[in-house]
Amino acid sequence: MSTVNKNLPDPLPLKKLIGPSFIILGMGLGSGELILWPYLSVNFGLGIIWAAVLGITLQFFINMEIERYTLATGESIFAGLKRKYGIFMPYWFIVTTLIPWIWPGITASAATVLAKSIGIEYSRTIGIILLFGIGIIYGLGNIVYKTQETVQKAIILIGVPFVLLITFVSAKAKDWLSLAQGLVGKGENYWFLPEALPWAIFLSALAFAGAGGNLNLAQSLYVKEKGYGMAANSGNITNVLKSKSASIKIEGDPFVQTTKNIKRFRIWWKRINIEHFIVFWATGAFTMIMLSLLAYSTVYGTSQVNAGISFVIKEAEQISRLANPMFGMFFLVIVGIMLFGTQFSVYGSNARIASENLVLCNKKIFKTRNMSKYFYTFLWIQIISGIIIFLLGFAEPLFLVTISGILNAFAMFTYTGLILYMNKTVLPNSAKPNLFRTVAVSFAFLFYGAFSLFTIYRYLAHYITK
Repeated sequence: MSTVNKNLPDPLPLKKLIGPSFIILGMGLGSGELILWPYLSVNFGLGIIWAAVLGITLQFFINMEIERYTLATGESIFAGLKRKYGIFMPYWFIVTTLIPWIWPGITASAATVLAKSIGIEYSRTIGIILLFGIGIIYGLGNIVYKTQETVQKAIILIGVPFVLLITFVSAKAKDWLSLAQGLVGKGENYWFLPEALPWAIFLSALAFAGAGGNLNLAQSLYVKEKGYGMAANSGNITNVLKSKSASIKIEGDPFVQTTKNIKRFRIWWKRINIEHFIVFWATGAFTMIMLSLLAYSTVYGTSQVNAGISFVIKEAEQISRLANPMFGMFFLVIVGIMLFGTQFSVYGSNARIASENLVLCNKKIFKTRNMSKYFYTFLWIQIISGIIIFLLGFAEPLFLVTISGILNAFAMFTYTGLILYMNKTVLPNSAKPNLFRTVAVSFAFLFYGAFSLFTIYRYLAHYITK
């Protein structure tokens, strides 16, 4: 971090702060919101929906600690973690970001429902075409962050109201009652957790009640590029084919501890909490609940769903029967687009995280002026890897998403504690988390750790006794 102290810029109005949370919300739509929580609700009822709300609430507090550091210092959370814990951290984040998300499970899901919507058979070729589409879209915009923000805003602002409309048309009074009971943990013949619950999928759903895994850390990069607080002039990654390489500022400057700056920080902190609460927590929780209710009201009780995301196809068939055939087709199209948008932002965020950490590995070798080149290199590494995975035959969506979810839950467990300790020990007193935030994030750390260890135990016990 630079040793030059500066004044904290004047807080921006709330409407100019909106943006970063759309990206992180969009990254959660295709995993937890559209696949895992509706899948669990179809098989076990709405008695587990309380856990979805808990999961996104924990991620809200984790994300705000990530934003806190960048707001106060103007640098990414990755730069802070490297300084605090050592040079191995950038290598760790490159590996634990790319490996868990290299599996194109979300793309496989998007290909499945889009193929069904136009009446053709699913094939890996469709998934491969979608992966190429991701690269093409990133090649069209001038500034990477603005491209991601624009795409996700459009998808969410169209998709969420449509889901709400379909849910109100399909759900009956008894379904709403089951939802209300599920929010307090009351299921059908169980409280909180059903006996036959698949723990690996449940852990994945908890990790994906929001973005999940290292994707949460990308929030630091997006608020940095949006210009929050001390990151007002940090720069943006530009399209390597259409623009000259922009200067990206890696190291930040802490603000001077004056009464005026402390007051400004508190205003900044209040406004970015409101932005993230409305866009990420409220919209995300509402979307998960509505999608789970829709899945429950249309598919639950017909037969147990065991084959991937077949419940989405069944939902569309029931929506066509209950409402209108065109509604069923539109539902599949919207779901497919939302899933595609998720993979789009996931790959972009992974490339952004990897490129930032590559520079942090060795700034003499990897120059900040080449950040755009690193971004597009990592982007296409993921796209090509996804294509190879499809060609090798690993195309079952739920299997791929579950693998990714388990790995990301472990990643969240490790970095949550590290970030909380760093914010408590590195930031000035005026910017440190208070007791309430400390307790909330500590609970998240213990929660993800306990569930991760329990899942390992369950799997080891299963294979030992086989």
